[in-house]
Amino acid sequence: MNEEIIRYFIVDAFTDRPFGGNPAAVILLSQWPDDTWLQSMAMEMNLSETAFLVPNQKGFDLRWFTPTVEVDLCGHATLAAAFAILHAGLREDNADIDFSTRSGILTAALQGDQIQLDFPLKPESPTSAPADLLEGLAVTPVYVGKSEYDYLVAVETEQELQSLTPKFDQLAKLDCRGIIVTSESTDPNFDFSSRFFGPAVGVDEDPVTGSAHCCLADYWQKRTGRDRFTAFQASQRGGVVHLTIRQSRVRLAGNATVVAQGEVLVR
Repeated sequence: MNEEIIRYFIVDAFTDRPFGGNPAAVILLSQWPDDTWLQSMAMEMNLSETAFLVPNQKGFDLRWFTPTVEVDLCGHATLAAAFAILHAGLREDNADIDFSTRSGILTAALQGDQIQLDFPLKPESPTSAPADLLEGLAVTPVYVGKSEYDYLVAVETEQELQSLTPKFDQLAKLDCRGIIVTSESTDPNFDFSSRFFGPAVGVDEDPVTGSAHCCLADYWQKRTGRDRFTAFQASQRGGVVHLTIRQSRVRLAGNATVVAQGEVLVR
């Protein structure tokens, strides 16, 4: 039986310490296998996202899978992919890395000990709140909006945000990728806090969600007039995202650390 050995990494993203932030698997491929294999491997890794990379002439093709579906945009697994590429010595000159994705070309640039990602801004607009959203969160929001992918719910206090115990079966009925909940932060080190719930895509609560901050950046810019933020995602693991808005783009910067690496046997 012929076997191919491919490398994988487990990277904790948006944190500077192991077992914090959001873990992602990164798998380095020479060519694309079929989608069934990709989805099965993401299910095997059983993390909120697995990033698959195939080299191209200008950088890498990049795709993201949860344990149940392929998604169009993922921040923490892109950050993880960039750190894995550097860790593997595939960009020894520390040049910018271009990823070809479902959301266009995304660029990762090394800045000190952080990676900065150039992502599309995902504007949100006011919307009425479906019953499943309000009942699933069991909160009284001060604002409800919707972006291309997610509902965004603002609550009055960070205590409300941190004490949420969602009914995931109800949230899974909503026609969206996930639900972002946000509030101002009481910690002077951060401008705002958030949590992200995505039961419809197989992730009840995501520890740190880079792509959600493409929407959060729009929401908080409209309310403050600012274009720079330091954000905290208030999951059990926690993570920090630095945001800089430039017109229709947002730069997400953060740390990451490789916590494991190994080999996958492809038969």
